[in-house]
Amino acid sequence: MSQIITTIIVLVYAALMVTIGIVTSKRTKTVNDFVFGGNKIGPWMTAFGFGTTYFSAVVFIGYAGQFGWSYGISAALIGVGNAIIGATLCWMVLGKRTRLMTKHLEAKTMPDFFMKRYGSVALKNVAAVIVFIFMIPYTASVYNGLSRLFAMAFDLKSDNAYQYVIIAMAVLSAIYVVLGGYSATAVNDFIQGLIMLVGISAVVISVLNHNGGLFASIDLLKTVKDPAIADGTLASVFGPDPINLFGVVILTSLGTWGLPQMTHKFYAIRDEKDIKRGMIISTIFCLVVSGGCYLLGGFTRLFNTTEAGTGIGDNLIAKLPNGKLEFDAMVPAMLEQSLPAILIGLVVVLVLSASLSTLSALVLTSSTTLAHDLIRPAAKGKMDDKKEFITMRVLIIFFLLVSVLIAMNKTAAITTLMSYSWGALSGSFLGPFLWGLYGKRITKASVWVSFGMGVIFTMSHMMIFSFFPAHFSGLIRWAASLPLNMASPINAGAVLMLLSIIVTPLVSLVTKPCEKEVVDRAFAAFEQ
Repeated sequence: MSQIITTIIVLVYAALMVTIGIVTSKRTKTVNDFVFGGNKIGPWMTAFGFGTTYFSAVVFIGYAGQFGWSYGISAALIGVGNAIIGATLCWMVLGKRTRLMTKHLEAKTMPDFFMKRYGSVALKNVAAVIVFIFMIPYTASVYNGLSRLFAMAFDLKSDNAYQYVIIAMAVLSAIYVVLGGYSATAVNDFIQGLIMLVGISAVVISVLNHNGGLFASIDLLKTVKDPAIADGTLASVFGPDPINLFGVVILTSLGTWGLPQMTHKFYAIRDEKDIKRGMIISTIFCLVVSGGCYLLGGFTRLFNTTEAGTGIGDNLIAKLPNGKLEFDAMVPAMLEQSLPAILIGLVVVLVLSASLSTLSALVLTSSTTLAHDLIRPAAKGKMDDKKEFITMRVLIIFFLLVSVLIAMNKTAAITTLMSYSWGALSGSFLGPFLWGLYGKRITKASVWVSFGMGVIFTMSHMMIFSFFPAHFSGLIRWAASLPLNMASPINAGAVLMLLSIIVTPLVSLVTKPCEKEVVDRAFAAFEQ
């Protein structure tokens, strides 16, 4: 019966998404309509779009499971950091200046911004390649989380079923993004955001009530025994490992400042007067959704256990072929044990909403970047707006196809895929984008250094710690023994972001400034 209810809810939701795509396609006629929604998107839709792009199955399934298991209820601090650093400060520091400068420079994408702000076509080309490559693992992580939730809701056991779910989600997201572009995405984001707010609130209440409410659940969490963790710390405010918890807060919060799909929301907002309202709305949204997800994850040990005896739940956590615990299965197991049939359907739509909104932003950003910043210039005047429009839609299909192929690998942990993606993207772009809005003295050389650090460090970390760990066992043990575990791609990404902010102005002090004409043109945006 529960599967029938869930199926009906999902089919109704999918039909609604496709309908929105068809309706908005009728007013999506130009590249500007497709990329920015004609710059007619107000604060509510922009703020909800920011929040729904921010959170997906990656947070609800992957991060909530792994960090809830590792840090207990202190994982909820990640949600607080997401709201304050990832939303409030991001809107406050970047929102207005991004809207003014990108409009003045007529920059459609982040690589386009780098070219016009720093006067370098090469920067634009390299940035476009970085965006396209490192968006793919993030998209794959979203599919991974979605498929695991569907496997729980519909009791899908075979690998073929897992693959069919991924393909179905790719087709659904492709339909409404290809049809309506940013307008369809914005309208869908608003509806999806409402579903997420209602859904996460209902799920948190239901899961906590399963063990007698919030305080009873906390008391039960205090009884969990784990040789690796001091007794009672899973139920404490700062948890058993506050240093590495801080690394997660930085990666998941500061990362939004340098991600093209997030800052793009500021490009497309109706006008700069809407920034303040958008900031307040997105902060509340992030606090409810992210705070709720991580708080929920903090109680995974009450529903899951391991062969070593840690945790007190009924679900025995499996181990992946690499020997690590299957963190991505924890939240689905918790929901299966604690939710009634009607709420299972709501959760599926909740995570589907969060994930499709993120997927649409990712594929729209990557296809726009590749078509506008690489393919059109390479055509040397032979590609008009109509051909660029068609190219973007074709690239959306290609991007989704590649992401689906990566997501077929079930052993790739959701948190690992997302961490490498965010680390490379925001580790490369955060400093040059932030300081580019504020500092006239920021140089092209400093941007190159930030790009190089972000890409080279991320790729090196992937090779050493994920692809060929057997060849670097000594280095891995040393990195893991540091107070901030640098064997973790999460902490590595967080450090890259901080380095980008610090290194960019320092390198600018000792390198040649950009051409005065280029700088004056960019900063004229704030004088009008």
